Amino acid sequence: MTLSSLGLDVDPAIDASVTATLAAVEEALRVNVASADPLVAEAARHLADAGGKRFRPLLVALGAQFGDPAAPDVIAAANVVELTHLATLYHDDVMDEAPVRRGAPSANARWGNSVAILVGDYLFARAADIAASLGPEAVHLQARTFARLVHGQIAETVGHRDADPIEHYLHVITEKTASLIATSARFGGLFSGARAEFVEALAGYGETIGIAFQLSDDLLDIASESDQSGKTPGTDLREGVPTLPVLYALASDDTDASAVRLREILATGPITDDALHAEALTLLRESVAMKKARETVRTYAEEARARLAPLPEGDARRAMEALCDFIADRTS
Repeated sequence: MTLSSLGLDVDPAIDASVTATLAAVEEALRVNVASADPLVAEAARHLADAGGKRFRPLLVALGAQFGDPAAPDVIAAANVVELTHLATLYHDDVMDEAPVRRGAPSANARWGNSVAILVGDYLFARAADIAASLGPEAVHLQARTFARLVHGQIAETVGHRDADPIEHYLHVITEKTASLIATSARFGGLFSGARAEFVEALAGYGETIGIAFQLSDDLLDIASESDQSGKTPGTDLREGVPTLPVLYALASDDTDASAVRLREILATGPITDDALHAEALTLLRESVAMKKARETVRTYAEEARARLAPLPEGDARRAMEALCDFIADRTS
C-alpha cells in the first residue's frame, strides 16, 4: 500500500519519499525474518512474502515527514511494528483455526498450530531485538503496545459479558488494532526527530485513524463484491464474527420487515447456509445499520483529521488528511 496506489492526490515529493521508505522497509523485512533454521526461515517468510497492506509502515513513513524522513532509524522502526503485526497474525490464525491468510494457506494449516505459534513468538522476538537497537524508549513503547494488543485479544476472546456489545467491540479494535497503528505513527515522528508535540499529535491521529481503518475493513467484508478487504466477502458473517453493522442491526428496534428478518438471521450466529448467507448479505448492504456504520467510520476519520491540528500546514499534513478521506470513502 503506497499513497499513489491508493489514488491519493498528494505532493509528488511526499509520495516519492514515502514510496522509497516503504521499499526499504520491504527489503529490510526480508532480512529480519531470516533464520539459520530452514523451517523457521520458510515459515517466518510465509506471511511476509504473501504481501499485505503494510498500513503500519505507511503510517511510520507519513509520520517521518514531520522530521527527517531519511533518518536511518525510520526503517528499523517500521520493521518493529510490521514484525509485531505479522506475529499477531500467526497467533490469530491459530486461535481462529483459519485455513487461509492473504490468499494462501495459513501457517497453522501448513505446518500445524505448534509451529505457527512458535514462529509468531520468533517474530515478536525479532521485533523486540530491533526495538532494543533503537533504544530504551522504543523497547518500552513496543512492550506497552504489545500489552494492549494482548488485552484486546483477551477481551475479544471472552466476549462482552455485561458490557454493551457495541462499546465492547470498539474497545477491542482500539486495543487490538488501533494501538499498534498509533505506535506506528508515533515511531515515524519519534525516529525522524520530529518535535515532541508533533509526535504526540501523530500518535493521537494514528489511534483514531486505526479505528476507522479497522471499521472500514469490516464494512468492506459486507459491501464489497470482491476480495478488496483481503478475504472472501461475507467471511465474518459466515464465521459469526459480530462486526459493527451486525451489532447495529441486532441492537435496532426497527419494525420494518427487512430489519426484522435481518435480525432473525443474524441472531442464529454463524451463517453457514449459502442461501441464508446470501440473503443476510443483501439485507445488510441495504440496511439502516450499514448506513449508520458508514457514518461511524466517517466520524472517526474526521476525528483523526482534527488530531492533526498541532502539526504544521503543508504537503505532509495534507497527505495524512487525504488518507482520512480515503478511509471514509472506501466503503461508500
